Amino acid sequence: IYQIWLQLLWLGPASQAQQGTQPQSIKIEGDITLGGLFPVHARGPAGIPCGEIKREKGIHRLEALLYALDQINNDPDLLPNITLGARILDTCSRDTYALEQSLTFVQALIQKDNSDVRCSNGEPPIIPKPERVVGVIGASGSSVSIMVANVLRLFAIPQISYASTAPELSDNSRYEFFSRVVPPDSYQAQAMLDIVKAMGWNYVSTLASEGNYGESGVDAFIQISREAGGLCIAQSIKIPREPRPGEFDKIVKRLMETSNARGVIIFANEDDIKRVLQAAKRANLTGHFLFVGSDSWGAKSSPIEDQEEVAEGAVTILPKRASIDGFDEYFTSRSLENNRRNIWFAEFWEDDFKCKLTRPGIKYDPDRRKCTGEERISQDSQYEQEGKVQFVIDAVYAMAHALHSMHMDLCPGSMGVCEKMDPVEGRMLLQYIRSVNFNGSAGTAVMFNENGDAPGRYDIFQYQMSNVSNPGYRVIGQWTNHLRLNLEDMQWSGGEQKVPDSVCSFPCESGERKKMVKGVPCCWHCELCDGYQFVLDEFTCDMCPFDMRPLKNRTGCRPTPIIKLEWSSPWAIIPVFLAILGILATTGVISTFVRFNDTPIVRASGRELSYVLLTGIFLIYLITFLMIAEPSVVVCAFRRLLLGLGMCISYSAMLTKTNRIYRIFEQGKKSVTPPKFISPTSQLLITFILISVQLLGVFVWFGVEPPHTTIDYEEQKPPNPEFARGILKCDMSDLSLILCLSYSILLMITCTVYAIKSRGVPETFNEAKPIGFTMYTTCIIWLAFVPIFFGTAQSTEKMFIQTTTLTVSMSLSATVSLGMLYIPKVYVIIFHPEQNVQKRKRSFKAVVQAATVSTRLSQKSSDKQNGESKGEPSRSQ
Repeated sequence: IYQIWLQLLWLGPASQAQQGTQPQSIKIEGDITLGGLFPVHARGPAGIPCGEIKREKGIHRLEALLYALDQINNDPDLLPNITLGARILDTCSRDTYALEQSLTFVQALIQKDNSDVRCSNGEPPIIPKPERVVGVIGASGSSVSIMVANVLRLFAIPQISYASTAPELSDNSRYEFFSRVVPPDSYQAQAMLDIVKAMGWNYVSTLASEGNYGESGVDAFIQISREAGGLCIAQSIKIPREPRPGEFDKIVKRLMETSNARGVIIFANEDDIKRVLQAAKRANLTGHFLFVGSDSWGAKSSPIEDQEEVAEGAVTILPKRASIDGFDEYFTSRSLENNRRNIWFAEFWEDDFKCKLTRPGIKYDPDRRKCTGEERISQDSQYEQEGKVQFVIDAVYAMAHALHSMHMDLCPGSMGVCEKMDPVEGRMLLQYIRSVNFNGSAGTAVMFNENGDAPGRYDIFQYQMSNVSNPGYRVIGQWTNHLRLNLEDMQWSGGEQKVPDSVCSFPCESGERKKMVKGVPCCWHCELCDGYQFVLDEFTCDMCPFDMRPLKNRTGCRPTPIIKLEWSSPWAIIPVFLAILGILATTGVISTFVRFNDTPIVRASGRELSYVLLTGIFLIYLITFLMIAEPSVVVCAFRRLLLGLGMCISYSAMLTKTNRIYRIFEQGKKSVTPPKFISPTSQLLITFILISVQLLGVFVWFGVEPPHTTIDYEEQKPPNPEFARGILKCDMSDLSLILCLSYSILLMITCTVYAIKSRGVPETFNEAKPIGFTMYTTCIIWLAFVPIFFGTAQSTEKMFIQTTTLTVSMSLSATVSLGMLYIPKVYVIIFHPEQNVQKRKRSFKAVVQAATVSTRLSQKSSDKQNGESKGEPSRSQ
């Protein structure tokens, strides 16, 4: 490869000389010569290397080098007795053309064999020694610097750029002789990422001009954002070098495919920036896109000319700089007479003053006025110092300080360049360049790191139009290894102060979790944590513990309220009212019976069993209060004991009565001997035996599972957790409650059977038929109770309904017993005492005979009626 380069370098200048196309350049004589590369002209159209002159990026920067040389050569303390010269070339903003031009810098380093060359007189020719360039200032564009750096590296010529910021140039293994006084785009990308994050954005698109600068800048931004996390790239779009018609409209349309990504990170040249703004304006998207521009946009007015509304709010960055007053004085004093060393100055003069000079080989244009030469810069034309002037001056001074330090070390006390510096050894000069540290033209330190990069220092601008007297770029912050951004100074489209959003997904509302979009960490869907879930973290919903429900905002859980059946509840008022009436009535009956204990009616009703039966009825009414009372261990124990006991006592007494009546009349049909166990004592004994079965079951239950309270959180747990309640209750399930009542129901059914069997007993005999009616009605009540009780098992108010149903059913059954069996007796005792008299006593035999005769007479009467009804038709015949 090295030999190929040598052939290229050998043939290149020679062939150009033969064709008469020796490149134009500026030559400044000096003891040590520096090279200079500047984009004096723009890229030319197809087939033509150079286009129109570039006033700011070309002439301003070139003149900055000349100004710096003048300052250094006039400085007695910097390189004393040594004059710096220069060879300045035009790159025409094209990397391939710049490569051809830069061959000039390395001609002196090529060893040419002239042994075979002789003059006409046979003498060897006298060949002037070519100038030797010790270092190069430039280039401007990164792609140009990369191309030139590859050549200069082969010949160990140090290079200091004033504008190239591509991160690729920080690779010291490939571009070891390259340094720059501007920070690389990796710093710029970091600064832009910090700006994006400071504004709360997490979803942006990138836009890059095709080429090293744009693509490297975007790649650095994407790489840094990926490492930092928290930022997603919606789209990364490249602008072609030669865009076709409609290309920028397509780019804007693509950007709108991810319309939430309003932030657009743009690394592009001025022309591409302007055409993007124009396309956005055509698409009626003024104010939609929020541009964050690199230093190629900076604080320039040309990219936003006539597109100010679209550019409003754009945030741009520029390496921290200052306007050099000395350069302004120098440049504005330049004229055609005093600046003949700049061979392109006449062309600049024509373009700057919009006039025409008469020059050899240039056809006169009658449409343009003739230049007088008396025009003055900034008086007869607009002038503003170009942004990179400071860095051009710093680059020249960095080279000068390195040469000065080298001279002090190699040539101590020597006036001028000594032998050790003739020639200047490039690798040694590079070490001195990397070691410089001085205050530059703007008063900031100029230094290089191990990769030849300058420290990152940026000013942050925003283009503002609204609520400002003078629309333009306003400094809103700075970046020097960390960001300082004044958000309160920022203004957006329409003068809005609030920073617009550029996010893929907005934060989820309280009580919602993020469901991430696969492959896009900044995008998610918000899903509500419903039911009894709460937000465990931003990505997870979790169920609250069984005894808790979520907070209203679902950020946590809170205890579920505990309720019980209150005395003031409508579900309690009705049963309590019925129970109080029943207790009063029962108490009245018992009091009446006690007072008239020895009267015939009381004695005839079976005093002993009546008191037992009334005690059972009283307990049935009393259980209502226990069922409604606040559950506790004592209350739960009495519930178990009394719930079935009252009914058991009542129906045991009634069963004993009906069984006694049935046995008496069944026995009377067979003999006149009375059956056994019909005395009051026997009846009481039978009744208590039946009751003891219930008591035994209850006490066994106590032993197996002691009574206790529990809180049921499932019964009242509707879909809406706001209505969830825990119910304080006794540990009695529906099944255990039915089992508790099952023995009493069995007694009730058995009693009903005996009542049916005893229905033939004469109406005047004891209580057989009232007991029968009582049992029929009671059965109907309990048959109605079962569907109501179990049919409400799924209701949210199950406990209240079932408690009310149970207590009302029990009170009604007790009321039926009380009303059928005892109210008529009390009525006679109180209101018709004349009927409460002793009747003639009869023996068991007489009673049975009377009952038997009565039954037979009833049957005969029935048969006679049936016979008459059969005989009537025959009479009519």
